[in-house]
Amino acid sequence: MSDKNYLAWPFFEPRHAALEQTLDAWAAQHVAHAHGDDVDAACRQLVRQLGEGGWLRHAIGGKQHGGIDDSIDTRAICLIRETLARHNGLADFAFAMQGLGSGAISLFGSEANRAEYLPRVARGEAIAAFALSEPQAGSDVAAMQCAALRDGDHYVLNGEKTWISNGGIADFYVVFARTGEQPGARGISAFIVDAGTPGFEIAERIDVIAPHPLARLRFNDCRVPASRRLGEAGQGFKVAMATLDVFRTSVAAAALGFARRALDEALQRATTRQMFGQVLSDFQLTQAKLAEMATGIDTSALLTYRAAWQRDRGGKVTKEAAMAKLHATETAQQVIDAALQMFGGLGVVSGQVVESLYREIRALRIYEGATEVQQLIIARELLKEA
Repeated sequence: MSDKNYLAWPFFEPRHAALEQTLDAWAAQHVAHAHGDDVDAACRQLVRQLGEGGWLRHAIGGKQHGGIDDSIDTRAICLIRETLARHNGLADFAFAMQGLGSGAISLFGSEANRAEYLPRVARGEAIAAFALSEPQAGSDVAAMQCAALRDGDHYVLNGEKTWISNGGIADFYVVFARTGEQPGARGISAFIVDAGTPGFEIAERIDVIAPHPLARLRFNDCRVPASRRLGEAGQGFKVAMATLDVFRTSVAAAALGFARRALDEALQRATTRQMFGQVLSDFQLTQAKLAEMATGIDTSALLTYRAAWQRDRGGKVTKEAAMAKLHATETAQQVIDAALQMFGGLGVVSGQVVESLYREIRALRIYEGATEVQQLIIARELLKEA
């Protein structure tokens, strides 16, 4: 059982502790199990379960459209992701993508767009996706080549997107494309593209070490109504960054969930594994490693929930969110590696919890801004302040 003392920290209100406790019990009953070989089907089922359980209501903004509140509670998002990640990595993924995929609609969508998409997302009836990255434009968003040309009441999209989570199973995609109002990042706009729109296809499904739906998308003279543009023309970079600002801190929270589960597994192993006439935890080397793991987790948690609390108070969190994501994901990798080492050969057997965690954590150090990008963001903010 993971340490829950952090819920008494001053970052939280009583409702946050109640939320975590309720979700923890729900997740133990509904998602704490293997998902089988059909990842697409498992992801669809998890989205439905999360919708039926009411948890997806936290991922969208707007009470009138099914949200818990008019704005997104970052601390709640983080607690949900941490708790789900501790139970089941794919459940965390399913929740996170519903939020990230629809976040731009919550923040910048017209009333008509919000009314059409957000209630279905909240109920788990529509699966969302966020399509920003391209083969030559990942961290460097300004290098985007996918283009959208205005044609009367429509835009015509041409180009590709890749590494798109929920690609192949999503019901709609928030797609970013160059509209050319200005050079670089200032000439990008965001659009809602429904699956099945003529000219849009799934070009390739991508398999990764921690299986989840992932694909390369292709647009060939794909016509999208101008009413599906999110925000003003040329403001797509602003739309993308505002959406990521909400959910980047939650990546740190997911890493926390993985790390806490790894520490739980390590403690169970260390206190029961017989070795040389004693248990593994009797060795000072093991005790030192457990101390490092616990200290790293608490440090990550402080950074993560500081950023979430600060954002919920209306503060700017560019630097704080980057610090949280950098530290939590890198530390979780170290914690999980240490836990796997305590299991010895058993740790690399497929199906073991620590083996699964080892595969789950690796992508978090890359997506929504790789560690190196977070370092650049932190340094840039420090230099601005100086």
